[in-house]
Amino acid sequence: MPVAGAVAQPPEPSNLIDQQHCMFCHTSDAPFLAPSFHQIAERYRDTPNASTMLEEKLRHGGKAHWGDMSMPLPDDRGGPLSAEDARTLVQWVLSQ
Repeated sequence: MPVAGAVAQPPEPSNLIDQQHCMFCHTSDAPFLAPSFHQIAERYRDTPNASTMLEEKLRHGGKAHWGDMSMPLPDDRGGPLSAEDARTLVQWVLSQ
């Protein structure tokens, strides 16, 4: 029986996570080379336009927002990422 007010978490997009080599730098719940998915969700979940900013960072790489490590360019982590796939990944991360 669902809990009142509970929001269903989207399924883990395992294929995209593997394709983009996300786990080379991130883990689910502890910082590694980059912040954990839980830390990212905590920081950006209620930030206006965070989803759009994070989707762009996934699609194009970008400067570090956290520590010294920047998001690698797509060619360095699995190849180009469509807008739809970036949205899928970001929505999953923000649901953590």
